[in-house]
Amino acid sequence: MSARLDVFAIPSASKLIKQFSSLGRLVVESPLPAATRELVSLRTSQINGCAVCIDMHTKEATAAGESAVRLHLVAAWREATVFTDAERAALELAEQGTRIADGAGGVPDEVWERAAKHYDEEQLTALVTLIAFMNTANRLNVMLEQPAGDYQPGQFK
Repeated sequence: MSARLDVFAIPSASKLIKQFSSLGRLVVESPLPAATRELVSLRTSQINGCAVCIDMHTKEATAAGESAVRLHLVAAWREATVFTDAERAALELAEQGTRIADGAGGVPDEVWERAAKHYDEEQLTALVTLIAFMNTANRLNVMLEQPAGDYQPGQFK
């Protein structure tokens, strides 16, 4: 399988992707915990069916010391006992923000309030930006049919 477009070979597309990626780097530099970033990125990518992002964030989380059990249970986080209350709130916000079209009115107040109990405004800003960033990255990769499996941790740093 190969991608529909090689965006790095097209000068204007490459420039656009590099600028877009810089937003992702800003989120990485935010005070949002690294484990939370990877769990949210993975869950958002699972919902959107983005194989290349699932590959990337599973491998990045593993390289950072995340346990296989937690990674395997991200898709069933509600029933899993291995996540903190803060991580659960972030995963819930990620799901609601990703499935925004499924619910009239957007993210429910109670979902926002649960996240706000665990994260300050700077972290919430990073979390919301991460969710939006991942949804955009997922859609780009799915539309372009980016193949998964070859990602190496740290590849885009």
